[in-house]
Amino acid sequence: MTFAENLKMLRKQAGMSQEQLAEKLGVSRQAVTKWETGAGIPDIENIMAISMLFDISIDDLLSNERDSKKVVETEYLYESITEYDIDESKHYDMKLEGAKWLILAGYEGEKIQVRLGSNTFSTLQNDFKVKIDDIRKRIDVDVKRKNGTTEAMAKSEIDIFVQIPVQYIDKIECEAHAETVEIRSIECENIELGVKTTNLILENVVGSVEVDCNLDMEIMCDSLNGEIAINQVSATSKIHIPEKVVFQAVAKGIGTSISYEKAGQRAERFDTPKADNVIELNGIKSELIICIKKCGNVVKLQNKKCGNVKRERNRCIFSGIRRRSFRV
Repeated sequence: MTFAENLKMLRKQAGMSQEQLAEKLGVSRQAVTKWETGAGIPDIENIMAISMLFDISIDDLLSNERDSKKVVETEYLYESITEYDIDESKHYDMKLEGAKWLILAGYEGEKIQVRLGSNTFSTLQNDFKVKIDDIRKRIDVDVKRKNGTTEAMAKSEIDIFVQIPVQYIDKIECEAHAETVEIRSIECENIELGVKTTNLILENVVGSVEVDCNLDMEIMCDSLNGEIAINQVSATSKIHIPEKVVFQAVAKGIGTSISYEKAGQRAERFDTPKADNVIELNGIKSELIICIKKCGNVVKLQNKKCGNVKRERNRCIFSGIRRRSFRV
């Protein structure tokens, strides 16, 4: 079933009219109509709210098929695919420039694949250059714009999908500018993300994750087993975690603070001192809001200003969120 079919079915099962659903989500009835007819798709905030309202995972909301080895491929009118054979563990250094959506995923294969897709950018193959270099133990991946193509154009019209063989991942460094960045099904010692994004989705990621971002950003994960540290300067970040996660929160730096939120309302501190899982804030004059995602409650996500994220000696597992899919 498609998202549109799932939404319509869930609404009817709950005995809601389109007007009632729209009121609960804080949107217009016309928006709900578009979603249910397939004429549009909600933004990530409303997808999150719908999943919580109907007590359904985002994966199940967006697709009934959950096969970690093969997911439905997004179709595009225009696309470019570049591949390179991998036969040993590598350090991947990627500079991907601008995109509307970036998905970086591990898969069980023998090639690294970089796929660019668009439904409007007919000159995609001429205006973007994808280069993959194999330098001893390192793979360099560069996606560059050409012929006067601007970052704004790329961020409004281009999606980038990068697939890496899971058995050949040592370390990943990735620089990218995208509205949404999704990291999926990757296990490695360290992932370093230097990104400009407003949304970061982490699904089934195992290892140390560093995120460097100076934009308003939401971090969404359905499980946490390890440590994530966020470094900000004069900014605020919001991280959404499951209700039953046991963790300790640590604020370091100058003028930093950590606050807590449940069901969209400020709450008393609910971390557990000396827990193995750690959420850490570093920086200057910054705030971190830790939010509990409780099934059945609608939580409207609000963009907050996010700064640099730094992390050390950590291990993270994030799983369960998928917005777009592609073949792996």
